[in-house]
Amino acid sequence: MAKNLVIVESPAKMKTVKKFLGANYTVEASNGHVRDFPKSQFGIDVDNDFEPKYITIRGKGELLAKLRKEAKKADKIYLATDPDREGEAISWHLMQALKTDTAKMHRITFNEVTKTAVKASIKQARELDMNLVDAQQARRMLDRMVGYTISPLLWAKVKRGLSAGRVQSVALRIICDREDEINAFIPEEYWTLDANLKVKGERKLLTAKFYGTEKNKMTISSKEELDAIVKEVENADYSVADIKKGERTKKAPVPFTTSTLQQEASKALNFATAKTMRIAQQLYEGVDIKGSGTVGLITYLRTDSTRISEEADAAVREYIKEGFGEEYVAEGDAKKTSDKKIIQDAHEAIRPTDVTRTPAAVKEFLSRDQFRLYQLVWKRFIASRMQPARYETTSVKIAAGQYRFTVAASKVSFEGFKSVYTEAGEAKEENNVLLKGLDMDSVLTKESLDTKQHFTQPPAHYTEATLVKTLEELGIGRPSTYAPTISTIIARRYVAKENKNLYLTEIGEVVNHIMKQSFPSIVDVNFTANMESLLDGVAEGKVRWKTIIENFYPDLEAAVEKAEKELEQVKIEDEVTDVICEQCGRNMVVKYGPHGKFLACPGFPDCRNTKPYLEKIGVPCPICGKDVVIRKTKKGRRYYGCEDNPECEFMSWQKPSTKKCPRCGAYMLEKGNKLVCSDEQCGYVENIENTKEN
Repeated sequence: MAKNLVIVESPAKMKTVKKFLGANYTVEASNGHVRDFPKSQFGIDVDNDFEPKYITIRGKGELLAKLRKEAKKADKIYLATDPDREGEAISWHLMQALKTDTAKMHRITFNEVTKTAVKASIKQARELDMNLVDAQQARRMLDRMVGYTISPLLWAKVKRGLSAGRVQSVALRIICDREDEINAFIPEEYWTLDANLKVKGERKLLTAKFYGTEKNKMTISSKEELDAIVKEVENADYSVADIKKGERTKKAPVPFTTSTLQQEASKALNFATAKTMRIAQQLYEGVDIKGSGTVGLITYLRTDSTRISEEADAAVREYIKEGFGEEYVAEGDAKKTSDKKIIQDAHEAIRPTDVTRTPAAVKEFLSRDQFRLYQLVWKRFIASRMQPARYETTSVKIAAGQYRFTVAASKVSFEGFKSVYTEAGEAKEENNVLLKGLDMDSVLTKESLDTKQHFTQPPAHYTEATLVKTLEELGIGRPSTYAPTISTIIARRYVAKENKNLYLTEIGEVVNHIMKQSFPSIVDVNFTANMESLLDGVAEGKVRWKTIIENFYPDLEAAVEKAEKELEQVKIEDEVTDVICEQCGRNMVVKYGPHGKFLACPGFPDCRNTKPYLEKIGVPCPICGKDVVIRKTKKGRRYYGCEDNPECEFMSWQKPSTKKCPRCGAYMLEKGNKLVCSDEQCGYVENIENTKEN
């Protein structure tokens, strides 16, 4: 008869832990949270010191009854939920819900699901950390306050199941701000100039890039400037002015944190953040490996730390020494992380639980995606304790009259960590192999000159990887929140994901506008980051959790009341159009749906006719002269196209203007407060203000 009860979060982890503990232990799973706020009411008693009202989550009654039954039988109860703030809160809720003697309940945590770690955790059982619980309660209450009070306003104003959130609304704002930057960006012209040189005694040509004068680097910004330089270097004598040899090193990467794993998996494996977390969870909870049973392959996946345990550090160094040689092992102790205090530093970095368990050895027991992610974690961990890569560099300056050209080349002198790991998207090392016979006395002859026109590019659209990086840098959200936040704004159709890029949709634009207008502090990056650090303060026992709530709620309440009043004044009427419903003859009205605006018959439910809404912008099509309308891609990204599509192919991401370019006659585009010629080669720009006077 089992004397001890162990409660974990997931059935997969339950299966693994069960195998590690003997017959004296019963292992059950809570399947995540067992209590939460009610869906139908606010759930926070504002008048009674902001007491939260928790209820059993729908569908968890049976499971809780089973757990209570097991708890009564047990002498000791071990709460083995995940080792973070969320896990600590689930343990606390279980304590409240089990309705049994709390003296026999103990909290255990393990960073990796291995036999050694699980058994050690039972010996190190502790009391519940109420600071962590309170930090989670405060976070959950803040999220509830924002979501519960603001979402109905969005419903009222935009009409459909929209939502606001403490972190999600800030993430949306960051994407909107980037979109504004891109829309207002005006490309600038620049030129490159390469000289192809023949070196006496060598068969291969040497390509040198234009640098500038002897003292200053130059950017060639126009054709005129380029022609003047070409004229001078066309007939100049070319000679080697300087040869510099040197060495550079590239440091080994640090092991993965949640955010860097999400970024790298996105770039290298094309995984969405939610997919990365789902597969990492599987690798952490346990996989059946022949000969070893069920075993967790990686350590806990929600962490901000790059620290690793001494044992793991010693094991990986030994592995490198055996497999690669002493010279590949990194010198000194494990790298120290920055002294930025973060809650999740209680955990190690994400690493393999056993470094000798190579990806090749476990490949046949893993799915393709599991294998690829495990391989990424394993390689990165090995690389983190290896020597830097070393390169021999050569830089040559070539004189042509008063101007200078350069040739740079590097070759690997010691691979170091590069023999195991290369980051995705890393710029290829310059493979400009320098000619062996090149020295100060080399005789150079110009064979040809290559010129090329370029334009500066706008900032890139966010991808899931770059958004995670930005959220982390700004201190918004925590490892556990990145993936759900991004999933939510995509699911709500505030942003559309196309070819990895995140684009703002019309509905996202409307929601962001309302949030900025009525709730500026909630979507303020600094306010949200400050809130995160206060929550971290709660977890450290430095800040009382209710203080945060008490300070936050009155301001939110006042903003909601003000917004409600303003909304009452702005009664949202359906916009009536001149489009006639062909089924019943009524004038159709503009409605909002999940994909943005559409036309609907006001006779609903008798007449259910709907049509796409093509909003005219008052600009004739530059190709055929019909009206330009706002259109959307399948995913909801907005563009401008001709109403006569597909017969007329005109489309533009930027809003076209009625004005023609005075220089070349092409149509102009609105970019911020400027009008820019649509023909990049022309490059004509003028202020919009000037055009209004004409």
